[in-house]
Amino acid sequence: MSYTVRSSERTRSSAAEHETKALLYLMNFRPDSDDIYYFVVDFFNDLTGMDNMAVRLWDLQSKGAHGVGPKEIGKELVTLFQNYMSGLSFKAYILFVGSVSKTLRIDPSLTVFGIDNVKESAIRLIKEGLRAEGEAKSYICNSDLTDDNIDSFLQAVQFVIDDGKAPSDYVKAIIKNHPNIPSDEKVLTAIFNEIRDKQSSKKNVSRVEGLTIETTEDALSYCRHLTTNEIRALTLQRIITRYPLGKGVPMSFLPIFNSWPPEQQNDLFEECQMSWSRALFNKNAADDFWFLFENIYQLIVTHPKETVQELFARLKTVPNCVSRCHGFDVFSLEYFISIIKDGIQQ
Repeated sequence: MSYTVRSSERTRSSAAEHETKALLYLMNFRPDSDDIYYFVVDFFNDLTGMDNMAVRLWDLQSKGAHGVGPKEIGKELVTLFQNYMSGLSFKAYILFVGSVSKTLRIDPSLTVFGIDNVKESAIRLIKEGLRAEGEAKSYICNSDLTDDNIDSFLQAVQFVIDDGKAPSDYVKAIIKNHPNIPSDEKVLTAIFNEIRDKQSSKKNVSRVEGLTIETTEDALSYCRHLTTNEIRALTLQRIITRYPLGKGVPMSFLPIFNSWPPEQQNDLFEECQMSWSRALFNKNAADDFWFLFENIYQLIVTHPKETVQELFARLKTVPNCVSRCHGFDVFSLEYFISIIKDGIQQ
């Protein structure tokens, strides 16, 4: 199997926001979201979800415009159709749209639906738009644009309408099982914008148009992807580290705190807080701090029942990790572990 990248583009800011909503839809709002690990940006399509072994693929085309009519929808389906006719097998073909005209849906209350919820008159226009756009694209073989191929493709397409969720709603869904989500919409929107910017930056990593790959995992070699863990870690970074001082002793840190002599507890705990705060705001070692954060996060996710001391012991075995813990000592690093552990699990 080989696949040639045919179309790659840079995106306007409004379209970039819609593509980030599409990414977070794949990550959080589908019944099979837990199966998706990689989000490949502007390679096979605007966005492609992959499982952790790059075997199953979710193909997504994003259209941020509102009130989109059937014929325009047909035109937007052309890249999905190209991939449907390619040698690759996709688990889903998804068109993620801002909103659609009233002439499209049979049941307008459905925001996720197949061709069976599209009016017959609209289906005819969708086919017209798809055929016209396919004939205009040099990378679509006209011999593929048969009625049978188009009909079978439309049976496979999933239409997803952005139902008015704000960017902050998409961020809340990332860590919906954690209670430490700030209510400040500005904070949540800022996190959304940071994910958007990271996603957009992937378009500039390397030129891929005209590139031919032999296996789906080859696409990952070009580093135009984000991962579920990366997005969750980024979100947790911004939320958990929002208030570095004044929260009291973390629950998972209490066994360590209580082991200290009572007359030294306050001083030792204050030293832990100050060491962590200095590390957090040390701009000269920011990469090292977040490298440490991500490794602690992964250890907690992998070993959720372990104590802070057990996690600390594992952290010491991670190559080049503890050596990059600028400004930390044993107690302050265990304090840092406890902050992340409580933020994830409480």
